[in-house]
Amino acid sequence: MIKFMMKCMLIVLILFFGVLFGMQKANEGMKKMKGYDDPSLYSAFTVDEGKSGVEASVLGQKVTSHDLEKKKKQLEDMEAFNLFSSIGKKMSDGISGVFQSLINLLSGS
Repeated sequence: MIKFMMKCMLIVLILFFGVLFGMQKANEGMKKMKGYDDPSLYSAFTVDEGKSGVEASVLGQKVTSHDLEKKKKQLEDMEAFNLFSSIGKKMSDGISGVFQSLINLLSGS
C-alpha cells in the first residue's frame, strides 16, 4: 500500500511540475508572439514598499495601502449583510465548539 501511495505521489508531483513548466513556456511564447520587449508586461502583480506605505500594482493599475483602507472603511459603512458569510461563521463557531468540548472531554479537564 505504501509503494502504491509513493508512486501516486510521484506521478502527481511530476504532473504538477509539468503543468507549471507548460504555463511558463506558454507565457514566454505569448510574449515572443506579441513582440513586446517592455519589462512592465512581464509581471502581473508587483509589491513595493515606499515612504508613503505599501504600493502594489495589479495588471498595471496602482493600488496603495491608503486605497485599501478607504475601501475597507467604505465596506464597514455599508454594513452589508451576507447570508452565506453569516452561515459560515455560525457553522465554524459550532464546529469549533464541538471539537473544543471533545478535546476537553478526552483530556479530562
